[in-house]
Amino acid sequence: MKLFPCSAAKTSSPAVQNSVEDELEMATVRHRPEALELLEAQSKFTKKELQILYRGFKNECPSGVVNEETFKEIYSQFFPQGDSTTYAHFLFNAFDTDHNGAVSFEDFIKGLSILLRGTVQEKLNWAFNLYDINKDGYITKEEMLDIMKAIYDMMGKCTYPVLKEDAPRQHVETFFQKMDKNKDGVVTIDEFIESCQKDENIMRSMQLFENVI
Repeated sequence: MKLFPCSAAKTSSPAVQNSVEDELEMATVRHRPEALELLEAQSKFTKKELQILYRGFKNECPSGVVNEETFKEIYSQFFPQGDSTTYAHFLFNAFDTDHNGAVSFEDFIKGLSILLRGTVQEKLNWAFNLYDINKDGYITKEEMLDIMKAIYDMMGKCTYPVLKEDAPRQHVETFFQKMDKNKDGVVTIDEFIESCQKDENIMRSMQLFENVI
């Protein structure tokens, strides 16, 4: 469980420690997960799997939650050749379903359950939510471009020596033309799911991690 290592709490003197930060820190330390039985019902993990995942999560993250800065630090370890900051920001927002600025064990499990064991429909809904940056129910070309640029930055330019600077934009133009069926300038959830289901590469990639845990 190296996905969510948490930084140890800072031990600066009370004089320099912000009182608001103190309150937030205490609130996060008090965080407790929902009953495992409830999480078992809400996810596709067994109780035993949840116990193992929670032990690892709690061991690495004693406060029980992960904030965005820590999330970014973790993600950067997986992609040392590039800059994963922006993509990690988008991914964090997708995991942080209640938008409170922290990913709890419950948030983590619900997202992981969909990504690893969800149906194609559930995975595509999750992916749509990732691309729908402002959460208005539509994906614009700009949102898709922001995500695509973040992915290219994360993978690092050295990974793509032959690609030009405008490669992300070209990639988005191609995808957007396929997905925006009625040419109204936005992609709806139905258009997104229909287009993805017709793309063999996307469908194949959806099955890659099904038996990871």
